[in-house]
Amino acid sequence: MIQQNEKALIGIIGGSGLYDPGIFSEAKELKVYTPYGEPSDLITIGKIGSKTVAFLPRHGRRHRIPPHKINYRANIWAFKELGVKWVISVSAVGSLRMDYKPGDFVIPDQFIDMTKKRDYTFFDGPVVAHISMADPFCNHLRKLAIETANELNIVVHNTGTYICIEGPRFSTRAESRVWREVYKADIIGMTLVPEVNLACEAQMCYATIAMVTDYDVFAEVPVTAEEVERVMSKNVEKAKKLLYALIQKLPEKPEEGLCSCCNSLKTALV
Repeated sequence: MIQQNEKALIGIIGGSGLYDPGIFSEAKELKVYTPYGEPSDLITIGKIGSKTVAFLPRHGRRHRIPPHKINYRANIWAFKELGVKWVISVSAVGSLRMDYKPGDFVIPDQFIDMTKKRDYTFFDGPVVAHISMADPFCNHLRKLAIETANELNIVVHNTGTYICIEGPRFSTRAESRVWREVYKADIIGMTLVPEVNLACEAQMCYATIAMVTDYDVFAEVPVTAEEVERVMSKNVEKAKKLLYALIQKLPEKPEEGLCSCCNSLKTALV
């Protein structure tokens, strides 16, 4: 149930650093009711350029919800209720590669799930769905994000495997070496799963803009909170420019043949 009769084709899920009502015109806040409880916060709907966009701070305002306690099902359901088709996730990550440097952006194409106790599906029975996650991100949205970053001279890596850990703690040195050397992951974070698979179940086009803030502990590179904050501040400003330009390019529907998100349930239902 939606508080007001509002619709948005594009949804952004981001951290508190991106919560800036100034990026919107005609902004209003909505409370969306879902069968799964409350989303992380009120949803802001407004104009970014010529497009109507919905924005939800993943951790709530003031970063009050830890990654393992986020109500991912409510967040994705709320966007679906608003008519969102394109979901752009923005998140901070650590790097597991020396050439993926703090300040760089990554548009991941694969993930590894190391979470433990989250609600991973909308299909808890009696209807069961086994969705394919072979290519978990929307190729059309990824392509547009990469093209836009290159146009803006933002350093972007076109591929990457995101390993998602439970949190809220960070990895041990031994774990970090396993993620890098055994699993061959490129970046590490705590919020991608189950957000990405729920978006797929909802047949929404989803991609992640991952902002590298530091090296994970495998590197044994001293990192201070001040350094992470400095990189994050710069990254957030770049992310806003990227989002503004990317959003203007998004069509009503994805390009034929570039995306299977819209049809994810066709062969999944049992």
